[in-house]
Amino acid sequence: MKPICLPLLHACLVLAACSPKETGGPKPPTHVKTEEAQAAGKAVATTFVGNIEEQTATAVSFTTMGVVRRVVVSEGQAVSRGQLLAELDDTQARSLLQAAEAQMAQADDALRRYGMLHDAGSLPEVQWVEIQSKVAQARSSVAVAKKNLADCRLTAPVSGIIGRKMVGAGETALPSQAVVTILDISSVKVKVSVPESDIAAISETTPTTISVAAAGVETTGGRIEKGIVADALTHTYDLRIHVANSGRQLLPGMVATVRLDAPLASLPTDTAEGGRPTLPVTAVQRRADGTLFVWTVGSDRTAHRTPVTIGATEGNRVVITSGIAAGERIVTDGYQKLSEGAAVSY
Repeated sequence: MKPICLPLLHACLVLAACSPKETGGPKPPTHVKTEEAQAAGKAVATTFVGNIEEQTATAVSFTTMGVVRRVVVSEGQAVSRGQLLAELDDTQARSLLQAAEAQMAQADDALRRYGMLHDAGSLPEVQWVEIQSKVAQARSSVAVAKKNLADCRLTAPVSGIIGRKMVGAGETALPSQAVVTILDISSVKVKVSVPESDIAAISETTPTTISVAAAGVETTGGRIEKGIVADALTHTYDLRIHVANSGRQLLPGMVATVRLDAPLASLPTDTAEGGRPTLPVTAVQRRADGTLFVWTVGSDRTAHRTPVTIGATEGNRVVITSGIAAGERIVTDGYQKLSEGAAVSY
C-alpha cells in the first residue's frame, strides 16, 4: 500500500503547487448614472431649474447661558410674535432676584429711618447721600435680576414657521447660540442661475412662470432681484424671483422650474440636429491644472476621461464647445468612484 500511496500524494502536491491561486474573480462594474449628450435648443435655454427659499430666516437664541428646561415648539409649527419657544432652568435667576429684592427692602427701610433724622437735621448730608446711593444701587440690582429671570424665557420676535430646532431639553444653551430658526414663508423666493450673456436681457419686471411639482403649483412670478457677483466656474448670476405663498404650499428647498419670457442672448440660432451638445453643469470636472473633463462611457462599457471646453450655460446645463459630440454617453452621477478604464453599468 505505501509504495502506491506515496507517488499519488506526490503528484497531488505537484498539481496543487502548479495551479493558479484564486484571485476572487474580476471586479464588478461600478454603477453610475449617465445620459446622452443632447444638442442645445431653445427649450433648454429658456427653462431653468431653481430652488425655493424663504423670504427671511430669523435665528432665535438666549442672551444668557443655561440648561434648557424645555422647548415647546416643533419644526414646521406656525408661531406668532411673542409666543413662548423655550425656557431655561431659572432656579439660580430666581434666587438672585430674591436676594436683590431683600437688599432693596433693607435699603428702603434704612431710607425711611434715616429720612426722619435727616428731616430733623440730625444726619450729616454726606451720610444721607450715601444712603440714597445704596437705595439706587439696590433698585438697579433688582432690575438686572428681573431682566435675567425674563431672559430665561425665549419668545418669538417675529411670526412665521419653525424651520429648524437646534437645541433640545437638557442641553446647555450658550449666548447667541441659535435654538430655533423662524422662517417667513408668507411669500417666498425662487433662486435660479442664468448665464452672464443673458443677465442684461432680464429686468425687475421680466414675466416668469413658476412650476413646483412637489406642491402641484404653477403660478406667475413677481419682482426679480438680480445678483451682481458671478460664479467663477460657470459664469452665471443668481436671480431671486418673488412668489406669493398665502397658502404656504411652497416650502424652502422645493425644486422649481422657471420659464423666463425674455429674448435671451444665449439662445442658439441653429437648433437643428448637429448643434453643440449640452450637459448638466455638475458633470463637468476640473483637474488640478485647471483643465476640464467629463467621464465618457465607451461601447465596451468602460469609463474614460475626456477633455472638454465649455461655452455658455443654459439653465442648469452647459454647452460643450469641443471634446464630445451629441449622442455620446456621459456619466452624470457616481463619477467619484471611477478610474480610467473602469467597467461601469448604468
